[in-house]
Amino acid sequence: MSDIDILLEEEMKNPEFCKAWEDTALEYQIKELMIEARISAGLTQKELSEKSGIRQSNISRIEKGVCIPTLKTLETIAKSLGKHIKISMV
Repeated sequence: MSDIDILLEEEMKNPEFCKAWEDTALEYQIKELMIEARISAGLTQKELSEKSGIRQSNISRIEKGVCIPTLKTLETIAKSLGKHIKISMV
């Protein structure tokens, strides 16, 4: 177990931290999936911007977790990467 795993395990005992962690989990997953898909496609943020018509600064802000993209923006990015969006409730 890494130091970060140990720290996270300890922090998860704090109900406030646990709630904050859960509240941001979806945003984190979205940004990680977007970064992963862009890199897998072999594109830079600038190249994705050119393909999608979304400003590079907006792509950067999404990937940094500074802003949460709309579903329309996610769909545009996904199509530019040859992907599609799939949403499920489990």
